[in-house]
Amino acid sequence: MLKNTDIHIRDPFVLPIMAEKQYYLYGTNGPECWTNSASGFDYYISPDLQRWEGPFPAFRPPTGFWADRNFWAPEVHVYRGRYYLFASFKAEGVRRGTQILAADNPQGPFLPISDGPVTPHDWECLDGTLFVDAQGHPWIVFCHEWVQVGDGEICALRLSDDLKSAIEPPRLLFHASEAPWAQEIHSKDRKGYVTDGPSLHRLASGELIMLWSSFSMGSYTVGVARSASGEILGPWQQVPEPLYAGDGGHCMVFRSFDGQLWLAFHRPNQTPDERPQFVRLRENGSSVEIA
Repeated sequence: MLKNTDIHIRDPFVLPIMAEKQYYLYGTNGPECWTNSASGFDYYISPDLQRWEGPFPAFRPPTGFWADRNFWAPEVHVYRGRYYLFASFKAEGVRRGTQILAADNPQGPFLPISDGPVTPHDWECLDGTLFVDAQGHPWIVFCHEWVQVGDGEICALRLSDDLKSAIEPPRLLFHASEAPWAQEIHSKDRKGYVTDGPSLHRLASGELIMLWSSFSMGSYTVGVARSASGEILGPWQQVPEPLYAGDGGHCMVFRSFDGQLWLAFHRPNQTPDERPQFVRLRENGSSVEIA
């Protein structure tokens, strides 16, 4: 059995499977994150978010797969009876993008369902997540990277019902600099505002919020934005104070089998020390707070 401190991943994503009473944990393979090669994605399983078995292979790139590095931020969503993995990929001379893969169970093997990413091929994109609106239409919400646009963007893109392609142009939801807490960073002769890891959550009140990550006071930070319309296209308003500013981020929200709301994220942000963290959340009417 492994403990959380034994698992070196970034960008943790938890999928509770009620029928098995098991939590599935996916994430970026820590040792491979910043290298020019990547082997795939793994998963771990746990009955209690504390004791884990794994890693087990969930995805290994098939022959001829377009990407060979920066296999980042896998998320597994249940949609119309199948399991869909959204993840970021890159190759030399090819823009980073989110590819969607599918499998019949949460263990995989996950296989690509389209030729290349669904995000715009001339954009540097990452951290795509699935959102299904009130009409049942699927969207990918993703980051247009600060390394290309300076002021990082979070965008939404309407997908075909089979998730194989985009059917509308991307729509800008907000820039990173709109958050009062977000600070400009300087990295490798670049400066700008980062957007990372959007995660959507519908509150009990019916309001729609988004948790996302950037930097404040020099450390990795999680903030919250609210949709004034309750729909994916917003307009989006930033909560003035961050949710978590303890050098942790790229979060997602899930419910445990007893109904408790949880936040998953990695902390710290410095390689090779990243580990998955799980903290309780509670809703406070129009947002969430650490319980």
